[in-house]
Amino acid sequence: MSNERGGEKAGERRAFMGKPLPYLDVEDLGGKLIVIEGTDGVGRSTQIASLQKWLEVRGHGVVTTGWTRSPLMAKAINDAKAGHRLNVHTFSLFYAADFADRLEHEILPAMRAGFVVLADRYVYTVFARAAVRGADPAWVRKVFSFAPVPDAVFYMKIDVENLIPRVIHPQQLRSRRLLEEGGSAAWGMDYWESGMDLRLGDDFYDSFVEYQRRLLAEFSGMSKEFGFLSVNAVRSFEDTNRRLKEGIASVLS
Repeated sequence: MSNERGGEKAGERRAFMGKPLPYLDVEDLGGKLIVIEGTDGVGRSTQIASLQKWLEVRGHGVVTTGWTRSPLMAKAINDAKAGHRLNVHTFSLFYAADFADRLEHEILPAMRAGFVVLADRYVYTVFARAAVRGADPAWVRKVFSFAPVPDAVFYMKIDVENLIPRVIHPQQLRSRRLLEEGGSAAWGMDYWESGMDLRLGDDFYDSFVEYQRRLLAEFSGMSKEFGFLSVNAVRSFEDTNRRLKEGIASVLS
């Protein structure tokens, strides 16, 4: 595990990527914001469920959060994605609204109460997806400049070759059956997570593979830019889980 960037020190005012939203109280944020990043199907959600229980046993109050969990925006985002007509800028703005709502009503209140916030992905996922779709990286970063800088970002690192078996059942991989473009992919990924809007391949499988290669390249660049703490997610669940726990324990200490 590589350790590059830390977070807020005791007594310091929390840093933001730019300026915080003016209507939010950003003082006295004594809790910790810990992000688990990684591409689709790498196992983030399962790890977070385990980490939440582990932290609670250790006496920490824990709140989890993730994309499209905002009561204000979740349905709107799902409806928009179902239409397959989102462009990259609308896509990013939808997620910015979702994040702003969760920040105001979930993340900041939990941190103010001294909780540990476990984020299942963060703004970096939007940065990667938008870049792959051709958006100006500076524009996307400006849109999300109100985001607090996390205390740590653990990046579950994997390559495409090891990712495919996790999201595609072997029988599906052999058959390469296709569904209609408007439905869910036979390989367990949907239209957007397979990059089908970019026409990167002749079917869901080919598009998924190429889309994930491009996403992973973006994450690799951001790992250096933002100082991710990289965890080898190719290994077993137990090994990855142990390394995440060690990293989180170091942050909390």
